[in-house]
Amino acid sequence: MKIADVKAKAFAMPLTSPAFPPGPYRFVDREFLVITYRTDLDALRAVVPEPLEVTEPLVRYEFIRMPDSTGFGDYTESGQVIPVSFEGVHGGYVHSMYLNDHPPIAGGRELWGFPKKLASPELEVETDTLVGTLDYGKVRVAKATMGYKHRQADHAAVLAALQAPSFLLKIIPHVDGTARICELVRYFTTDIVLKGAWSGPASLELHPHALAPVAELPVLKVESALHFVCDLTLALGEVVHDYLAEPVA
Repeated sequence: MKIADVKAKAFAMPLTSPAFPPGPYRFVDREFLVITYRTDLDALRAVVPEPLEVTEPLVRYEFIRMPDSTGFGDYTESGQVIPVSFEGVHGGYVHSMYLNDHPPIAGGRELWGFPKKLASPELEVETDTLVGTLDYGKVRVAKATMGYKHRQADHAAVLAALQAPSFLLKIIPHVDGTARICELVRYFTTDIVLKGAWSGPASLELHPHALAPVAELPVLKVESALHFVCDLTLALGEVVHDYLAEPVA
């Protein structure tokens, strides 16, 4: 293969059969269970990178079913998003993500910098209860329950949250083991069609694990819970801060 051919074809690895296709990435009937809980403020500040600012001691724990996603297939995801502020604009810092499908793990990490790891999350209805679980190997890491469609939620508030910016810390190592890329990335979801949104009583358990440390942001109090279904497009990101461009202190 000629050098020009390599440059023309290079999108993702492997060169001749990339792990994921080019976007755009459209999600249909994407189902969320989002439990907002109060946690330790010092623990939040220890994991949120500057120049993001922690606005309040809250975490959104999410379970997401994605039965129809362009190029990525059918999979489930679970993780933590921390409300933050950047240059006076409120959004969410994606702190952890665990999912059960290789293409979105590879694509999420390589394109945007999503902190994705392989695990076994599930989101399903058990009689009158929406149940989300996350297992890392054979170990239960998280469990959430919510009363199924107890009350209609405020659609305008849900849409506003989906339209807010999200932030990622993208790290790609050099071949010598140092960081070649270390950037703060901002992205948005677009073309959102909200098909239904509900609130209800909820519970959340987080369990310690050495390699899936969601419990290091402990649950002090469950504040609210949302269950909603929507279609959306995951837009590509933009770099808003380059850590490697800063002088060494």
